[in-house]
Amino acid sequence: MRGRKNSQPQLFYQIDIESRIRSDHPLRPLKRRVDDILAGMDEVFSRAYSKNGRPSVPPERLLKALLLMALYSIRSERQLCERIDTDLLFRWFLDMSPEDPAFNATVFTHNRPRMDEFGITGAFFDAVVKEAKEGGLCSDDHFSVDGTMIESMASMKSFRPKDQDDDSDDDANGFKSRNPDVDFHGKKRSNETHESRTDPEARLYRKGPGKPSQLAHLGHILNENRNGLIVEVAVTEANGTAEKDAAIKMIDNYQSKHGRSPTTVGADAGYDSGPFLIALEERNIEPHVAMTSTKPADPATARADRKEKIEARLRMKARQETEGYTISQRIRKRVEECFGWQKTIAGLARSRWVGRWKLSQFFELSAAAYNLLRMVKLQPT
Repeated sequence: MRGRKNSQPQLFYQIDIESRIRSDHPLRPLKRRVDDILAGMDEVFSRAYSKNGRPSVPPERLLKALLLMALYSIRSERQLCERIDTDLLFRWFLDMSPEDPAFNATVFTHNRPRMDEFGITGAFFDAVVKEAKEGGLCSDDHFSVDGTMIESMASMKSFRPKDQDDDSDDDANGFKSRNPDVDFHGKKRSNETHESRTDPEARLYRKGPGKPSQLAHLGHILNENRNGLIVEVAVTEANGTAEKDAAIKMIDNYQSKHGRSPTTVGADAGYDSGPFLIALEERNIEPHVAMTSTKPADPATARADRKEKIEARLRMKARQETEGYTISQRIRKRVEECFGWQKTIAGLARSRWVGRWKLSQFFELSAAAYNLLRMVKLQPT
């Protein structure tokens, strides 16, 4: 018999969301892990929120919503709230009943400064790493470090001289084009003389020879070599020394949080620098750094202030003959998988926020999401 549409709406509905989510859905084991981790962060949330006043959206719900944003490649917080309003799967993951009203995107705007002040996203990432370490999924000895360029949301047209008036390009009638034509031919631009009007913290940067210069920030990862899990992250200004400085800082942070120092650290040729190698050796860490084609100079004929740096590079050159270096360089490429997931799935190829601290928050959450997915695969229980 032909079915027909019933135009008479029902007065009451009974919906069991739990029964609507299939038993083998990949979000089920992930949700269990996330709920256990968030339950252990109750003290952090209590410090961040007052005991008086109107109840807010639970911080656990905000963090889980941002995880969904990374996992499902959602391009904006506004679109995320629309999905929460209409998607039963999202409501189930966020522990919301069908009749609960969805919060709007301004909730993230209002709570983001609080998260930054109390380090909530960083604490969540650290809790995920701690869970991985307690599960025996992290190496305590062998690590890799790398950095990647994150394009700023600002257009190159916003990169203007610092002393230029915003209204200097208006025509005689006072009309200001929304997308004006700009001719940079023959004009020299640098970070010393120019600044983006849209994202002042972004810097003109290129990753390597032959690559285009872009307004960008730098994201950094320290990961362990056993399963490729991310153990430390950082977002910094894009400049020539940021990768090496961030690597040392992440190693020191890891040691202070977990009480252990890496035995070896692998890195690409961008870290081939005498001071960086010396800094690792001073921390009793064996550098496994790829070297450029430049042959180290003879320390006997070098200036006194360069001798120590040249000797460090010579030690690194000798270390390249060892089996440990070969293994480290082969496994080091796992860090590129982390960056690939964050850029293609979590949408971090280009920033969606003005302010490096906002980008840093989502960078930490996307790293936590990547770790959680790996942990579910490695320990499916």
